[in-house]
Amino acid sequence: MPVRTILATIGLVLATLVLIEIVRLSSRVLTWIVVGAFFAVALYPLVGWVQRRVFGGKRRALATLVVFLVVVVVLAALITAFAVPLATEGTKFASQLPGIIDDARHGKGPVGGLLTRTHALQWVQTHQSTIKNFAAGLTTPAVGVLTGVATTVTATVTIFVLAYLMVLEGPLVVDGFLHLFRPTTSERIRHVGADCARSVTGYVSGNLVISLICGAITYVALLIMGVPFAGLIALFVGIADLIPLVGATLGGVVAVLAAFIHSVPAGIVVLVVFIVYQQLENHLLQPVIYARTVKLNPLTVIIAILIAAELAGILGALLAIPVASIIQVILRDVWDHRRGRPKEEPTVGEQERPVDSVPAAEPLGTADEPADEPADEPAAVRANSRPGGEGPAAGERRP
Repeated sequence: MPVRTILATIGLVLATLVLIEIVRLSSRVLTWIVVGAFFAVALYPLVGWVQRRVFGGKRRALATLVVFLVVVVVLAALITAFAVPLATEGTKFASQLPGIIDDARHGKGPVGGLLTRTHALQWVQTHQSTIKNFAAGLTTPAVGVLTGVATTVTATVTIFVLAYLMVLEGPLVVDGFLHLFRPTTSERIRHVGADCARSVTGYVSGNLVISLICGAITYVALLIMGVPFAGLIALFVGIADLIPLVGATLGGVVAVLAAFIHSVPAGIVVLVVFIVYQQLENHLLQPVIYARTVKLNPLTVIIAILIAAELAGILGALLAIPVASIIQVILRDVWDHRRGRPKEEPTVGEQERPVDSVPAAEPLGTADEPADEPADEPAAVRANSRPGGEGPAAGERRP
């Protein structure tokens, strides 16, 4: 084997190892980039609509700023909807906490009654030393908690900035990239990219519809059973339901706990509602809605979510459906261009004459063979022609 080939192989192996190591070390940043790109693709059509309708197709920077400011206002409103009631009720709960603890010790009140019925109070009294040691141990990882909070804030701001810049500079980057290819190839890439963007937008809209349904059902169930803060709990459940498959479960745990604290019948009713709804959402609602908005087969939706959740956890579950839809768009385009779509009308021969135009007595294999006398040649020309190509006789005029 030549030395140059050996060195080239070694160089490729080393470059691959270095690339893998770079990806491993920067996995967190790459995750932020992927999430930012996801939100950028989802907001891109909205920015384009605002740019066309509000600013007459100009001032893309201003249109992008307006859209992202609206997103910030919506997020701030959601956080306020959680924070204000929690702060108010937290203050009230702190003032009532000594009385609640005293009632719980004597088996009074909703908490005390629940502890008495479940024999939890007796278990707490028996394991007081273990609980104290566990509570003391919770104070030690305070630095880790603060680090996690700081990382979450940094990730949120970074993703927001990345998404903003991707939407703002997207047209220039896309045009510059497409100029690297031939016009036919660039048009094909643009078409496929537009289909991929529509699939991501369809996924976001479908996910929002499912979350609204989940939140509405939760609100009705809690309101009927008289559970306090039904609207706040339903809002939390709707936001948690944005996570496919497991989102409804995460939100349902909070709603069921709140219902059980209120009363046992309310907890049982809400628990049954969530069990039934979760099955309907996972196996009927999500596949049907995603099949209409993302154009994916329901079976493909479930398989994609399960595989992605196993590979990448919650992030994989969130991105499973749009990624599966993008793969479907790309594979469909490759199939259409490599194998060719069936023709709308079958044709014959090199000239691609439609089958319907070929006479029944004429063999299909000879449809394009030159005839001795073309069928479409005028009769006068055939009559005035002589053998051997001598043309018309003397004294005769050509037609």
